[in-house]
Amino acid sequence: MLTAMLIRTATPQDWPAIWPFLHRIVAAGETYTYPRDLDEDQARDLWMLTAPGRTVVATDPDGTVLGSAKMNPNHMGPGSHIASASFMVAPEQAGRGVGRALGEHVLEWARAEGYRGMQFNAVVESNTRAVALWRSLGFEVVGTVPEAFEHPTKGYVGLHIMHQHL
Repeated sequence: MLTAMLIRTATPQDWPAIWPFLHRIVAAGETYTYPRDLDEDQARDLWMLTAPGRTVVATDPDGTVLGSAKMNPNHMGPGSHIASASFMVAPEQAGRGVGRALGEHVLEWARAEGYRGMQFNAVVESNTRAVALWRSLGFEVVGTVPEAFEHPTKGYVGLHIMHQHL
């Protein structure tokens, strides 16, 4: 666990630190529904959100970016009262509490912004560390779309829809 971590709004200057781990994670094809050959410009457009969305980075005391999260309304119009979020932690930082800190931050943001709930639309069921983390933060699996994700080594696995009432 990290003893000190700062979570702050991401700036364009953070992108060069986010892109390498985002690229590695997406190219591995194990946890995100993004195309595995996602290029940098596409990734920046998907990840670096503007209002009403928000993108943050978690840094250690020396400013090293450890991970990032993006948060936004899950849908527009009459569905905009439910938030969603996505998370990426640099693989070499796994197990240090970065994902949990980002998850707690996103939930605090959603509550402060007046959202009534948070929904994750596509949590890969074989991503057991993420599923366990989200459950520990109060999320429930409300449904699983069978064989909705083609994992590079496990074949077709389900995508969980996870929700938490705020």
